[in-house]
Amino acid sequence: MATRWGLCGAGKISHDFSVAMKTLPPGDHQAIWSRCFPAHAEVRRMLAEEAVGEVKLVKAYFGSPQLHIPRSVEKELGGGALLDIGVYCLQFVLMVFNGERPESIQATGVLLDTGVDESVVVVMKFSKNRMAFCTFSIAVRLPNDAVIAGTKGSIKVLGPMHCPTTLVVNDKETEYPLPEPGLPLNFDNSTGLCFEAEEVRQCLLKGLKESPLMPLADSVLLTEIMDEIRKQVGVVFSQDSQ
Repeated sequence: MATRWGLCGAGKISHDFSVAMKTLPPGDHQAIWSRCFPAHAEVRRMLAEEAVGEVKLVKAYFGSPQLHIPRSVEKELGGGALLDIGVYCLQFVLMVFNGERPESIQATGVLLDTGVDESVVVVMKFSKNRMAFCTFSIAVRLPNDAVIAGTKGSIKVLGPMHCPTTLVVNDKETEYPLPEPGLPLNFDNSTGLCFEAEEVRQCLLKGLKESPLMPLADSVLLTEIMDEIRKQVGVVFSQDSQ
């Protein structure tokens, strides 16, 4: 059965999504698209097999100079580092720790004059003395990678960690190439959106109401963690009082 796609959207990412759709076979035609990438699927497989032993620490960085972009800095447009790019770091941590709720969250950051967060550092503690450290910023460029450190080794997701094509496992590097775009793209590795589209298609074919890669429980927990971070950093939207 073919899945027919219709696009109703605006902005550069809509263009990239349509280009990504053209990489799928004929007739096969923003959530957390990261989890649909082959590299992230490999990370989940290795974690399930305890390839690096017991995971003790997770680090994730995402920094992209975006102070010149209105949607990134204006509160009325939902701006700020947390909502725009920090979400990718946080979802990665939750993926590694299998959707577990952190025991504690400590966040600090700096705000722009518009009232949104420019840069944020988050430390989370999980059960069994496991830790996660995330840094994200819309003012500076960061390594944009992620590291999973275990008792028997490490997994490094090379940047861009939110749409990766390269893993380094105990110093061994492996590539996970993406489909070649038929047109120029606006953002890094946007043809990877085809993996998200295919995941949606498979869920529809199976009659699923949510994807096992990003279940509703993970989305709810992610939102709650982000709300707590906003509270600690001091970002308040008008909707918070409604």
